[in-house]
Amino acid sequence: MNIENLNNVLGYCDSLVNYKRRKTLTVKLGDMMLGSEHPILPQSMTTTDTMDTMGSVDQIIRMVNAGCQLVRLTAPSINEAQNLAEIKKELQKRGIKVPLVADIHFTPNAAELAAKIVEKVRVNPGNYADKKKFNLIEYTDADYQEELERIREKFTPLVKICKEYGTAMRIGTNHGSLSDRIMSRYGDTPLGMVESAMEFLRICEDENYHNIVLSMKSSNPQVMVQAYRLLVKTMKNGLAKRNMPNGDDLSGAYPLHLGVTEAGDGDDGRIKSALGIGTLLEDGIGDTVRVSLTEDPEFEVPVAKKLIARYEKQTENISKKDETYHSFFNPFYYTKRESIEVYNIGKSQVPRVIANYATFEKVNPEDLKAIGHLYDANLDKWHMSDMGADYIYLGKTKVDFMLPMGLKAIYDIDTWNVVSDKSNAYPMHNASEFLTNFSSSSKTLNFVKANTNEINDIFLNKLKEHKNLVLILCNDENKPMREFRSAFLKLQSQQINNPVIINPIYHEDEEHFMLFASTDIGALLIDGFGDGLLVDASQVSMNRVNEICFGILQAARTRISKTEYISCPSCGRTLFDLQETTAMIRKRTDHLKGIKIAIMGCIVNGPGEMADADYGYVGSGIGKITLYKGKEVVKRNIPSENAVNELIDLIRNNGDWVETVI
Repeated sequence: MNIENLNNVLGYCDSLVNYKRRKTLTVKLGDMMLGSEHPILPQSMTTTDTMDTMGSVDQIIRMVNAGCQLVRLTAPSINEAQNLAEIKKELQKRGIKVPLVADIHFTPNAAELAAKIVEKVRVNPGNYADKKKFNLIEYTDADYQEELERIREKFTPLVKICKEYGTAMRIGTNHGSLSDRIMSRYGDTPLGMVESAMEFLRICEDENYHNIVLSMKSSNPQVMVQAYRLLVKTMKNGLAKRNMPNGDDLSGAYPLHLGVTEAGDGDDGRIKSALGIGTLLEDGIGDTVRVSLTEDPEFEVPVAKKLIARYEKQTENISKKDETYHSFFNPFYYTKRESIEVYNIGKSQVPRVIANYATFEKVNPEDLKAIGHLYDANLDKWHMSDMGADYIYLGKTKVDFMLPMGLKAIYDIDTWNVVSDKSNAYPMHNASEFLTNFSSSSKTLNFVKANTNEINDIFLNKLKEHKNLVLILCNDENKPMREFRSAFLKLQSQQINNPVIINPIYHEDEEHFMLFASTDIGALLIDGFGDGLLVDASQVSMNRVNEICFGILQAARTRISKTEYISCPSCGRTLFDLQETTAMIRKRTDHLKGIKIAIMGCIVNGPGEMADADYGYVGSGIGKITLYKGKEVVKRNIPSENAVNELIDLIRNNGDWVETVI
């Protein structure tokens, strides 16, 4: 199977434009059930040393009080696996019945012991039976089959124990820790991630063991989304059919654990997590959620709960026909929607950001600071930050000063007609004006604003006639993503390639806005839809709306405006204070626009995640750090007190350092 064979085929969800949760088998986690017949569960992972019984128990209680319903602990060796029994015993004493998950890497004997103690074990197929050496090996089919038999021999004992004890298992693939065998045949691709899990899943199926959850985690939300979708399709097509008593075919319908790994902290971690997790929840995919933040685990849980809550009361909606929309959409491979270039919007241009100032009675130069344009009155000069908006929508409000060169104005058509200087100003019509009285007022650039429910055949036929027009697509519904997607698919079905600005409207508080906008806009961007953003949020400051818009574009990898940090969420394996170190590195490097720096607590996923980073800072022992340039080790076992300075020197020596401007 290869990715080309899957092009333009749906298969991973029932509908592109209607909500329907994917049906799954039910997995038993002690007294708790997981799957589509049950609520989506928020979960998290301890950051304590698993040998610290009381410290782990106290943290678990804080997690449970925050709403965590499933708790994972690391068990890197037989000692930690044994101590899970003590932790479980102490929790029971305190009346805490939360299911426990043992996280296993490299050590089958620890997994086999843990499976007799806790409700669930997580194994990473990239390192359960393999040690990563970053070797590319040419395998014959016979050689590859021999490797699979070796894995079967190592993995089957755990499967049998789980089956005997009623223990659940998560087969958790990480983009950053694929085996050399998978990398040699498939590369670090979504297809490679899926095949890594399928190798282990087929062994479970052969043993008639089905109490399984799967995950496809990556620090790149686009890769993560594509891998989950491809996994669903592959399982559906490639595993034994099991017809249920009610006639449903649930072959391969194992529940899925959703997460973006090494998402980071603060806004970045929340935006990146919501973009990946929310996109899949919109598709009806996902049965348990872990938001991986470089923060204490009790702060992860409320974010997961807010993402989940948006779908708890959502019922199946079959109001729209899918028709042949999937012929214009490839969910497994990123392809940007083809659009023409109108002035500086569309085609190969980066997505443009439009700020909405139409509600202002008067706009002053200092008001533009919120959108990245700073006016120095003493020098009478403008400075634009890396997050400077490209356009300002003024509606009927005129400005009585000259806008900075990097900012263009958009006016309602009646106001634009009377503006004296039109050199950096462009008109906007609403849908009604466009249909009844439109002419290309500006020879360069015109905008028409229409709600998604106004995109009908009459509107589309008129749109075809105008090539210097950008569509601002608006929606103010509670869950707008599928409305936007439906409109984009209509445009594609009519072969209309005008650029499109996405204009959702939100009335939530700041955190809900951040998560919902990251889901709705991010889902469209990573599927290749959208040439820019105009985002309205009535309860959020202009400054924060602008920052979050640029954050979403960065997380979707469609417009890079700042340094990106790929930092793991910390756990009992972490070899240094991850939160403090991340803050220290961020303070020294956050001016390096476009550079990706990975900060990893240990070697479990560290080296592999270097594939998606320019530089890496990885714990290699107590008080010791190893530095990477891409996947290559540059310096080993540096004392941690010198490591940040050594990282700066490494960036400087490779020509990527710039001095900060004061």
